[in-house]
Amino acid sequence: MAGWLAAGWPDSLRFRLLAGAAVWIALALAAAGIVLSGLFQDHVERRFRAEMANHLEQLAAGLELDPAGRPVLRAPLSDPRFRRPLSGLYWQVGGPEGTILRSRSLWDGALALPAAGGPGEADDGGIHQHDVAGPSGQPLAVVERSILLPERPDPIRIAVAADRAEMAAVTDAFDRTLALSLGALALALIAAALVQVKVGLEPLARLRRELTELRAGRRKRFAGAMPAEVTPLVEDLNALLAHAEEVVGRGRLQAGNLAHALKTNLAVLANEARALEDQQAPADAASARRIAQGIAAMRRHVDHHMARARAAASRGVPGISTPVADSAAGLVRVMGKLHAAAGLALDLDVAPGHLFAGEREDLDEMLGNLVDNACAWAVGRVAIACRAEAGMLVVTIDDDGPGLPEERREEVLLPGIRLDESVPGTGLGLAVSRDLARLYGGDLRLTDSALGGLRAELRLPAAGG
Repeated sequence: MAGWLAAGWPDSLRFRLLAGAAVWIALALAAAGIVLSGLFQDHVERRFRAEMANHLEQLAAGLELDPAGRPVLRAPLSDPRFRRPLSGLYWQVGGPEGTILRSRSLWDGALALPAAGGPGEADDGGIHQHDVAGPSGQPLAVVERSILLPERPDPIRIAVAADRAEMAAVTDAFDRTLALSLGALALALIAAALVQVKVGLEPLARLRRELTELRAGRRKRFAGAMPAEVTPLVEDLNALLAHAEEVVGRGRLQAGNLAHALKTNLAVLANEARALEDQQAPADAASARRIAQGIAAMRRHVDHHMARARAAASRGVPGISTPVADSAAGLVRVMGKLHAAAGLALDLDVAPGHLFAGEREDLDEMLGNLVDNACAWAVGRVAIACRAEAGMLVVTIDDDGPGLPEERREEVLLPGIRLDESVPGTGLGLAVSRDLARLYGGDLRLTDSALGGLRAELRLPAAGG
């Protein structure tokens, strides 16, 4: 999964979709967290104030005057924290003369209430809210009000205070739980987005696999069912492939027709030249020989350039592949019959999976020229082998003949060059083979053979390589 996600980062469409989803999920959950935390804090604050107001009402209800006219608390308040020193929950009763009563939790301290009518707005019940410092300097939230007791002319101030740390502890615990919950939710949503992106982009991955198979020659068209959004693209690609195949086929047909027309006219001219050569006049015979030589040269050029045109039209066309083993096996059978009188042993070592990214006719022509040349010069053995190397196929044709000096090897690869006129041929085969190989992005070179003769090393693009 990590490799799938990191492929092509950061230009990957997967990365962009996931990054966008992750950013929006993070922003949305962060905003939700802030809102929920604020709402909960407001709720806790209101509950906190309501509880303190209840304590204040309980305090007011429990106050009465003793026979001396001083306020006393008829019964202790219900919350035991009022009786535990410095517990964080306090009450206090004061009058014009100062503090009259206070909770045991205040110990020997007192709440530093603002002066009557000081800061803090009163609610509908006359309750004021303040924030003051507690006995240990901690922040306290205070609610207080003034009441009148029967038979006492002066009002008294009653106050209840609570440590804000309790409220902060509650909100902090909620915030931690909320953060963990939203974090888990974010991970779950990002994982869901990851699955969604993978499923959503699977048709493109399938399209890429089919394109790879098409380039490797294992299929001619895109055939898999695609979603409605991708189907128009697949149809356009199939139409483009069909058009390219039609153009190549039409070009090959026209080239073949042109070659046939040229060769027919050249055959007529050759017949006329032979008839002229049969004349008794020496001048006519010499002219006929020159005409025949020109016709032979024209035939070589036609064959050469027609082969180049055919290879150029086929190069890079998707879906074309040719098994090297099938072509080589067929040539071995043919050459075995053509050179049967020489009693040659033809060895073949080509794996079935080696596929040439080109037309069968071009591969047959290249290998046919090279194998025929090797058989013409071999003494008793010709070996054909093939290996894969960095996306290329390297086909080697070795013979045990006399070999060729290194300084002459480049020369024989030129069109029409023959080093020995005693051996049949046109001097065009090696040149055509090299030109075809180069048109396909490969090459042909001649080296020393392990059999003692000459090695032709033909490099060709592998299908799918």
